Amino acid sequence: MLRAFPTAVIENLSPLVGGGRYPIKRVVGEDLVVEADVFKDGHDVVAASLKWRVVGEKRWHETAMTHIDNDRWRGVCTLYQNTTYEYSVEAWTDTFRGWQHEFAAKFEAGVAPLVSEALEGAALIEAAGRRARNPADSARLRELAEQIRRSEPAETNLIAHSGELEVLMATYPDRSGATQYAPPPRVVVDRLRGRTAAWYEFFPRSAEGRADRGSTLRECLPRVDDAKAMGFDVIYFPPIHPIGSTNRKGRNNSVTGEPGEPGVPYAIGSEFGGHKAVEPLLGTLADFDWLQTEIRARDMEVALDFALNCSPDHPYVREHPEWFYKRPDGSIKYAENPPKKYEDIYPLNFRCENWQELWDEMTSVIMFWAEHGVRIFRVDNPHTKPVPFWEYLITNVHARFPDVLFLSEAFTKPKMMKVLAKAGFSQSYSYFTWRTQKKELTEYFTELTQTNMREYFRANLWPNTPDILPLHLQQGGRPAFMIRAVLAATLSSLYGIYSGFELCENAALPGREEYLDSEKYQWKERDWNAPGNIKDWLTRLNRIRRENRALQLYDNLRFFRAENDSILFFGKMTEARDNIILVIVNLDAARAQNGYIHVPIEEFGEMDTAAYQVHDLLTNARYTWDTTRNYVELDPAVQPAHIFRVRRHVRGDKFV
Repeated sequence: MLRAFPTAVIENLSPLVGGGRYPIKRVVGEDLVVEADVFKDGHDVVAASLKWRVVGEKRWHETAMTHIDNDRWRGVCTLYQNTTYEYSVEAWTDTFRGWQHEFAAKFEAGVAPLVSEALEGAALIEAAGRRARNPADSARLRELAEQIRRSEPAETNLIAHSGELEVLMATYPDRSGATQYAPPPRVVVDRLRGRTAAWYEFFPRSAEGRADRGSTLRECLPRVDDAKAMGFDVIYFPPIHPIGSTNRKGRNNSVTGEPGEPGVPYAIGSEFGGHKAVEPLLGTLADFDWLQTEIRARDMEVALDFALNCSPDHPYVREHPEWFYKRPDGSIKYAENPPKKYEDIYPLNFRCENWQELWDEMTSVIMFWAEHGVRIFRVDNPHTKPVPFWEYLITNVHARFPDVLFLSEAFTKPKMMKVLAKAGFSQSYSYFTWRTQKKELTEYFTELTQTNMREYFRANLWPNTPDILPLHLQQGGRPAFMIRAVLAATLSSLYGIYSGFELCENAALPGREEYLDSEKYQWKERDWNAPGNIKDWLTRLNRIRRENRALQLYDNLRFFRAENDSILFFGKMTEARDNIILVIVNLDAARAQNGYIHVPIEEFGEMDTAAYQVHDLLTNARYTWDTTRNYVELDPAVQPAHIFRVRRHVRGDKFV
């Protein structure tokens, strides 16, 4: 026999990812805005509440939801802990408001005598008095109930609509027949660097820029300080583990390395250890701990590469051969990505018979480095491993270290990139690396920031990587590097560069999107202050990001009209409109471009005057405009972009 049933309908809850199968993402201090359709049969009045709590806690926090229109309700809460929450909507019949409206309608229509109606209301108020936890509130509700019993209809109507009674009845509603949305969806709340950060990647062994030998971890501080001076706050290291000797690659990925060549850091494992050890040529684990302490003292932090690759010399090969793929003859298969071959790497088989032990060991690698203070991991090629493995690993890591962030390096099919983000990756690489045209940039970033993707996918924009030197950087010279830096730093609140970008390095292997003389295979000689560098440009961009909160937000990106298809015009604004940034970029690295842009004045909020000032934060130039259509001209060799801060208010004769 059915003993209870829902009294209200709650559906079309948002935000929701995969019907609640996956959590949404927020950062500490960010609002969670929840909407739902809430209604019930008949003409009863409904009320709704947004509820949230840390997963595992018993007590819910809650706040009243507001009716928007057409049975749509909205509630807002702020999430302050770096943890996983769950949230829900509860709805019930608001018997008091229903009575209140009915009594008022009858009174205004002249219906008499309304004695029974008054007694009904008094009973509802008296019942609320019995539910009240505060003795003073309980006594006051009983007093008001008695007043209604003794009052004439006009006075009863006044009491019923008094602010005091409405607040008391809203505080102690009858929710005995309430309906709650279930199962409650989850929201993972990351720390701020989950949403806002500027990454700088460099190979520790190339820190000094010498061709004759590699640098050590203790020789990395000048490179760290240079990155700090440019305004970066995350130092990302490719693998720092022992490098195997068997099938070691040489310069430019030659199959046979010459004696003394350092090998590929992604061929992990030697007689000196595996994923929980440090390459002896770099130093020791104590050296790493020292370097990380120095980096944190500079208000920066380390991101480590988590590459699940094993050289033939990795201890796992000897201790757990069953973890690897086998050929018919029983030998272990090396990695391939046709036409590429990686003879120096054995891939792990995450679906092997002993998969549980393998999964736990890989999880323990993250735990090991987290115990040494690492809280950010860039994961190499996660799309080649089972998605359930990542859910397992990330969930277990977050149970001990909720502040750990994971960056997914998956340049693959869109749906796989999306499901990895849903499965728990805090940030994701994106197709930005190859998007160059106005139409494709607009469409792609609208999808990233204005569709449901914004609830779970945070794009970390990389103009280059050690594996990718795009054709537009090879061909566009210094202006192309400046253009891509502006786009990366302003389209998203997360971006990074691979070292050499600031030097505009663009020598490639013929016909390939790969660096010539890549430091993946050799020590890299560099002059870190070579003429033509764009270090000052990057410094200005990062300073602008730090000083303007609108650029630190992710999903506030909006595109605006520019009449020239080679000019991209977009903006970011805070909700209060106290920080409004407009970005205008010439996408053509070879030619100056000009045209008219249409400034969205109507989105600026209330303005004191028709005139407004645009302050170019790149050059400090200021222009006063009073129309929506304005002319711009951008020469990529001189200044390929404007980053305007809009100043609306006049103090004396100055805009502020």
